[in-house]
Amino acid sequence: MHVISFKALREYAEIHADCREAFIYWYKVASKAKWSNLTEVQEMFHSSEAVSNFTVFNIKGNKYRLIVSIDYAEQLIYVKYILTHAEYNKDYWKNDPHF
Repeated sequence: MHVISFKALREYAEIHADCREAFIYWYKVASKAKWSNLTEVQEMFHSSEAVSNFTVFNIKGNKYRLIVSIDYAEQLIYVKYILTHAEYNKDYWKNDPHF
């Protein structure tokens, strides 16, 4: 999978340094994967789930949420939102037109 973009993960980790290693791990796994559906994603990341048109990953023991859009046919992952658990619960990200 091609992740767009690692830069977003890196910049977020500069502010929230405790998630840096978890994001690097997620990126390494995701960028080497050739997922064709959510079930395959969940084989690697058991707590990942579909929420409308997005896939949500729990990062660092559910302290952070990584919300992405996955195009399985094109093998692309678009990083949409990176949120703390508290920010995620506010649901503002659900106002995204692609939700």
